[in-house]
Amino acid sequence: MNINDEILKLNWHREPYGLYAPIAYTMAAGGKRVRPQLAMIACGIFGGKEDEVAPAAMALEVFHNFTLLHDDVMDKAEVRRGRPTVHIQWNENTAILSGDQMMIEAYKLLSEVPAEKLPKVLRLFNKMATEICEGQQYDVDFESQDDVSIEAYLHMIRLKTSVLLATALQIGAYIAEANEQQQEALYQFGINIGLAFQIQDDILDVWGDPATFGKAVGGDISCNKKTFVYLEAMRQLGNEAMRQEAMRQEAIALKEWYSQVLDDNTEKIAAVKSLFEQLNVRSACEAVVEDYTQKALQILSGLPQNAATEQLRQLANKLNTRKD
Repeated sequence: MNINDEILKLNWHREPYGLYAPIAYTMAAGGKRVRPQLAMIACGIFGGKEDEVAPAAMALEVFHNFTLLHDDVMDKAEVRRGRPTVHIQWNENTAILSGDQMMIEAYKLLSEVPAEKLPKVLRLFNKMATEICEGQQYDVDFESQDDVSIEAYLHMIRLKTSVLLATALQIGAYIAEANEQQQEALYQFGINIGLAFQIQDDILDVWGDPATFGKAVGGDISCNKKTFVYLEAMRQLGNEAMRQEAMRQEAIALKEWYSQVLDDNTEKIAAVKSLFEQLNVRSACEAVVEDYTQKALQILSGLPQNAATEQLRQLANKLNTRKD
């Protein structure tokens, strides 16, 4: 079963056009389809049936895309997957309402999971949905906080990013009747690759190629987001190097840039990127991505080894060395 084909078969050609056309626009934009892939692969590891997990896999993808519509409004993002975001192509009200409908459509898809397995799948899905909202709120809160710690940031991205990947894997394993220990192992695999995935995304927001990244580089800097890149820079500036006057001035400059809300962020992005590069922050962040990836891969060694497990291993490596 080709999950991308199945997702594209979903019928969004309905009335009213203003509600469903933005959904069709969003779902046709592609993307990596990571969440449904994870659910399908996890099911395959334990010999589950594709037709039983497919509704949940598609529900996860539609739900993920719903969160992107709302995130783009909150972040004032103008580009997603190389195209204007929905609130730019239409307007903010449309992005909010079409996003709401996508959440409803995700639950409609989820209802097609085999009846005897639906109660637990719903519990897992609802827990995930709540945690994503909690993570998004922390993300918003951090924009106006000066004292965000790396530990607090990792907790936030665990909620905002990792739990969706982890739940996709757990749902796939559960539908294939994996035992509780195996489900938990895959959940933790998902948490680790999710942390690596988001930190890699933070890196790409600074150093990615807009042609392949699919959205404007420097968006997190423009929004004063306390990403892992920023927090690693502040950690380095807070160490012994702070005894040097130059380093104290760099820390002050970085905080000053992150206190500003500007109409034109060109100078700000260039200045902040230059500060990051002076500290060689990129290599430090890449080392953390590699560490989380290796933790995830180690978990796989305790699971059944077959073609699906190897597919999961390859996907983890591909996600966290990606350029888009």
